[in-house]
Amino acid sequence: MKTSRRGFVVGTVKCGAAVSLTPAWAGQAQAGAADGAPQTSYRIFPIGTVEKGDKWVRIRIFDAYLDGLLGLQEWSHVNVFYWFDQNDQPQKRGILRVHPQGDKANPLTGVFACRAPVRPNLIALSVCKVLAVENNLITLDDIDAFAGTPVIDLKPFIPPDAPMKDLRMPAWLKGKKQAD
Repeated sequence: MKTSRRGFVVGTVKCGAAVSLTPAWAGQAQAGAADGAPQTSYRIFPIGTVEKGDKWVRIRIFDAYLDGLLGLQEWSHVNVFYWFDQNDQPQKRGILRVHPQGDKANPLTGVFACRAPVRPNLIALSVCKVLAVENNLITLDDIDAFAGTPVIDLKPFIPPDAPMKDLRMPAWLKGKKQAD
């Protein structure tokens, strides 16, 4: 049986159909794609959506993926991967350099060197504190996503995965509270 780098058994469980995140313009050539860049595409299916109230934040997992939540309540934090769906436009996917945090005082920087919401693939990541897991609802402390944002994956946050020494960052970020 095949295992992952951490020794987990790799297997699959067939789930029901889900709605594709493929935008209407996806059949067109990707804006900003370099000549000779591979034209392979992948379909990503949401597993749930972000919900927000005045004093609560949660993720509603679709019924087809409910079995995947088994054991999540044992973790204090979760990596939430989601799709920047409100920013998904061909011309924005072609933007490869930005001023981080929208601040023109910051140097022009490649999108792979900052956390800008414009990028070739609009995958976002937030590390969130898990407050509760009840049925198909995961209550979180907060998430940097809009209500209705499609969630594409969850992975428990494992502290050894986060580097704790030999960190470096650009001068434009030092001393700032929040990265873009």
